[in-house]
Amino acid sequence: MKEKRQMAILEIVRNEEIETQEQLLLALQKRGIRCTQATISRDIKELRLVKELTRSGTYRYASSRQNKRSDLSGRLLTIFREGVTSFDHAQNLVVLKTMPGLANAAAAALDGMDLPDMVGSLAGDDTAILIMRTNQDAENFCDDLQAMMK
Repeated sequence: MKEKRQMAILEIVRNEEIETQEQLLLALQKRGIRCTQATISRDIKELRLVKELTRSGTYRYASSRQNKRSDLSGRLLTIFREGVTSFDHAQNLVVLKTMPGLANAAAAALDGMDLPDMVGSLAGDDTAILIMRTNQDAENFCDDLQAMMK
């Protein structure tokens, strides 16, 4: 239940301008997820959501970009440093080239992280394709990989 609720929270803050915990609670209730404000508060802390300034001058909850980077580097550093031979992006797709037999491991590790900007992956023996939500998400992901590989 907790995982389902937290995944719903990430989807809500990605797609809606949620300014308060009360608004988040109502959005969850509309999806049939019942919980308390205290639970929402704990989830916000665990998910490391931050408040960001919107164009209209208000603040909304959002996923922390720094959180994504630290999770990525912590879980995948060994696989990527030892197994990935190259990567690039074309529009919203990221292509990873790996040593033979390691593409599935890299893709499975990424899938298991539930990255909000990644829709899914396809992997063969030495190539994995990551489907990102937007072209910018693909570019940002490659920038993160480049920084991590140094």
